[in-house]
Amino acid sequence: MLMGYGPVIAGPEHLKKGLLMETQQLKSSLNSNLVILDTRSSWRFFLGHIPGALNLEHWSHFTVTVNGVKGLLNESKPFILKELKALGIDHSKTIVIYGDSKDKWRTDGRFFWMLERFGFKNVALLNGGWDQWIEDGGPVERGKSNTPKASNLKLEDIHFDDSTVADQQWIQTRLKSPSLVLIDNRELKEFQGDTPFGSPRGGRIPSAIHIDWRDFFDSRGKMKSEHILLNLLKGHNISKDKEIVVYCTGGVRSAMAYFVLRLLGFNVRNYDGSWWDWSQNQSLPLEI
Repeated sequence: MLMGYGPVIAGPEHLKKGLLMETQQLKSSLNSNLVILDTRSSWRFFLGHIPGALNLEHWSHFTVTVNGVKGLLNESKPFILKELKALGIDHSKTIVIYGDSKDKWRTDGRFFWMLERFGFKNVALLNGGWDQWIEDGGPVERGKSNTPKASNLKLEDIHFDDSTVADQQWIQTRLKSPSLVLIDNRELKEFQGDTPFGSPRGGRIPSAIHIDWRDFFDSRGKMKSEHILLNLLKGHNISKDKEIVVYCTGGVRSAMAYFVLRLLGFNVRNYDGSWWDWSQNQSLPLEI
């Protein structure tokens, strides 16, 4: 098991070690006990990918639609077992996820959150994604994914981590709590009421603050320094004694914010139903 790697950004003593991997660390570990997941489109993967990587392009494959609400994580253990076992994933492996650092959705974050929700502890994102890998001279493999050897994962090995997730009821019962911070990670126009993705109502959850998830990253898709990130959060009065819930439209963009806050050591949950779910329930309050 690959342990002890850490991000090369300022102030690592405050960061959760092992959640962010640099390209040089991955290059030196390609023959280790890894599962590398490429979350880009299949055609981009075919043109070039990290050697040994598996293509996992559709985050929605791991979701269900309930009462018209899309994007909800599929928590059927038999389904999870079948999918992860086929990818060679079990608790003995370190899972490294990367994507397109300039993608406005960054689905690598959604897969990171998903695997933490399913109880996996050794999961990391590649800092800067595919572009950084190429820039740093990482080796490239072309063509389709190889079929990995199935893992030894068993049904009893899947333990949901309830500390990673919030749902409609969880938020509603805590909505006026001074210890709760809601962060809306959509674009500003969505926060102000636009509904570009077919939500029944426009607006935001009452008391939510706005931080576009991209504000956590530089123009090249790499994490900003810890100092900058902590100052950003401090400017919104977000402290580590708060319970934070991040949301967007369907829990994808917010999952990247979840990753950043996890890395910084905050108590954070991702609301996978997000605005698709909240806006569907006409009895729930909103602000515009």
